[in-house]
Amino acid sequence: MIKSDIFGKQASAKGLRHGFAVHAVSVAPLTLVKKWLGHSRLETTEIYLGVIGLEERAMAKRMWSIISTT
Repeated sequence: MIKSDIFGKQASAKGLRHGFAVHAVSVAPLTLVKKWLGHSRLETTEIYLGVIGLEERAMAKRMWSIISTT
């Protein structure tokens, strides 16, 4: 984690799963992300996708950048 400059809450197994889920859902259907994470219920996967603060703003920025180029 130190070599990758990952600190704080992100420097944990749960933090890595959250980061993976957030990125994965931007390129794959939610049902596939659910499968990759090994969840039996979609509600469980949705917990990992709870984004706030800087993450939320970055996702909104990506979405608006995609919309403005179409």
